[in-house]
Amino acid sequence: MNPESKHTRTPQPRRLASRGWLALSMLTVIGCGAGPHPDPPPPCGQLCQDGVALRGLRSAIKFAYNYKIATQPVGAQDAITPCYSEDGSHGGTVHIFGDATVNAVQGASIVSLSYDFQSCLFSAPPDPSADQNFSLMFTGLVTEQGTLSVQPTATTALILESTALSISGTVYDPAEQYSATDCALSVLQNGNAVSGALCGRYAGFSF
Repeated sequence: MNPESKHTRTPQPRRLASRGWLALSMLTVIGCGAGPHPDPPPPCGQLCQDGVALRGLRSAIKFAYNYKIATQPVGAQDAITPCYSEDGSHGGTVHIFGDATVNAVQGASIVSLSYDFQSCLFSAPPDPSADQNFSLMFTGLVTEQGTLSVQPTATTALILESTALSISGTVYDPAEQYSATDCALSVLQNGNAVSGALCGRYAGFSF
């Protein structure tokens, strides 16, 4: 027998494995509890829901204008486009007609347009801000008059009106059911702020 064998220790795999498992368990427990959890969004009452619905409508109008009108020659406009949703589906249409000109000195477009929404489905991409999430269907005629900023030298100033606008779908995150039928709309946009009356109630938001 080798005389050095008396002083040689054999590995203890079971003990080493046990210590390794204990360390892994501790890391798992610590990892699961690490970091603060974000507070849930506050409840979205009627004022909040109307604001999100108004944001959805303004976004649908903006999308339709940029998609069908912005690249057209100035003057009389008449176009129909399908309505698109963020998930790739589409439903309904919007008929845009009226007049759009350009004020090169101000760097702005001068518009007098109507948007005839026919079961037009429009939704926003998911957003971490709860009040910027919506999936809505619009039906009704909305008029848009005023100035659209094209250059920083101009400020968007618009009047949006309707005598009978219907909106249905979901607003906010977590989603809340929303429904408004044959509502009057009268709102102003000044720069990034949009506010006024929707269904006889105050509604507003800022981009």
